[in-house]
Amino acid sequence: MNEIYVTGHRNPDTDSIVASMAYANLRQALGDRNYRAVRIGSVNDETQKLLERFGMEAPPLVKNMRTQVKDLDFDHPPALSGSVPIDLAWRTMRDGEITALPIVDEEGRLLGMLSSGDIASYDMKSMLENRISDIPLFNLLSVLEGTLVNEYATSVSSVSGQLFIALPQNYEDPALTAADSILVCGNQPEVIDRAIESGVGCLIICRSDIRPQWAESRANTCIISTPLTARRVSRLITQALPVERICSRENIIEFHLDDYVDDVRETMLKSRFHTYPILDREERVVGTLGRFHLLRPRRKQVVLVDHNEAAQSVPGLDQVEILEIIDHHRLADIQTGQPIRVRNEPVGSTNTILTGMYQEYGVVPSPKIAGLMAGAILSDTVMFKSPTCTKRDVAMAQRLAQIANVSLEELGKSLFSFGGAEKSVEDLFRTDYKQFHISGQDLAVSQITCADSQQLLDRKEDFLRYMAGLKEKNEFDLVILMITDVLQEGTYLLFIGSDETIRQAFSAEPKDNLVFLPGVMSRKKQIIPMLTALWG
Repeated sequence: MNEIYVTGHRNPDTDSIVASMAYANLRQALGDRNYRAVRIGSVNDETQKLLERFGMEAPPLVKNMRTQVKDLDFDHPPALSGSVPIDLAWRTMRDGEITALPIVDEEGRLLGMLSSGDIASYDMKSMLENRISDIPLFNLLSVLEGTLVNEYATSVSSVSGQLFIALPQNYEDPALTAADSILVCGNQPEVIDRAIESGVGCLIICRSDIRPQWAESRANTCIISTPLTARRVSRLITQALPVERICSRENIIEFHLDDYVDDVRETMLKSRFHTYPILDREERVVGTLGRFHLLRPRRKQVVLVDHNEAAQSVPGLDQVEILEIIDHHRLADIQTGQPIRVRNEPVGSTNTILTGMYQEYGVVPSPKIAGLMAGAILSDTVMFKSPTCTKRDVAMAQRLAQIANVSLEELGKSLFSFGGAEKSVEDLFRTDYKQFHISGQDLAVSQITCADSQQLLDRKEDFLRYMAGLKEKNEFDLVILMITDVLQEGTYLLFIGSDETIRQAFSAEPKDNLVFLPGVMSRKKQIIPMLTALWG
């Protein structure tokens, strides 16, 4: 079953992290067990506090969504042990219409690759040499469908020697009864008696009754009885060799499940092989990959929550299949190859939308999930003081609080208590950071929401130095840090860029790269729209 990833934006805030968890939980409650919440950025302190309060863990981190080998419909041929006979490998290839097989050790790790060409090459060589070298007895008995005739043979582990077939014209040939010979004969009692008496290395009796004296023989001869003809035995006996003796072991190109398809494609273009083994993280063989598997790779499937801008989404977004978008921001630039479900509503939090979806499906979230969702609504609406907040946000948060048995006022105060005094300005700035492209202008806007802004303002110069470096490195036109004070119900705006831009956009007079904007609580509704109106 293919996983469907539910993810929020980069540098995720509480609403983004909880929305991915809440939607995956809803789909699983409805029987869609393959939905999985993930994140594409670090968890900030506020979110971590909320998760710990309700005993939940953050979704796993996914660095990008580029197509990997594990996303492909690669082949799963049998991975044969190196001890199996060539005959078995060949029949496996024939029956499965396979041109190459991975050969593995006892732990399932790659020993080599066996191709039909390897078998054909060995077959031609063995016809010319006509000598058998150290074939395990178990393999020989299996390939010849044979049984041991004499008890002595139980101590024999392998068979070697020059191969001969007993014909009337060569009965007297001394080589037939040499100790290092393998003699194949039919219903020829005289030849069999002489071979045993002379101590031939191995005697293969084809389609003949077995006499008691042969079974009781204690001569140094391994005696095998087979229902096959002498001609067939002479052709099959070389196929009893273990595949590990002829498989290719050098210059093998292998791939891993986590390898990216783009990199795999480049490697394949530089090689001549048709089949490549695939290994897992423990180096065990899990399948094989051919060039044709790359023609139409299966893409990762993704649901985006709390964003719909490519710059804010997961790296490798162009390689995924977007199934759905659930968001409360402006429509941006993400494009899809087919129609999808989009739920975009003018509310203060994505979790408000999701709470409505829980109601529509008749699913009651667990107290833990309800508590997380209530906290996320409080976070994104700044305890209902943000201009983005609607009556619906308040109503949904109250319903969730009842399920979770928590106080919204107490929960909100605990969320916004500042606890980042020991963190670097970079870590603080990156806590809730987004990039935007508006009418040819590139800007970055970070927001830190707290109940005591002075601790952050004391580090103003450090913030401005970091922001100046960020502006130069990324060639931004404007870099903004919003320090939103819940108790003062306003935002201290630090910026690196044009004073005139700030003056015109917000009708306020900046001083030393700082201005206080009373009543401004929302980046989405009070910062970005003003800049869009100015530049548009």
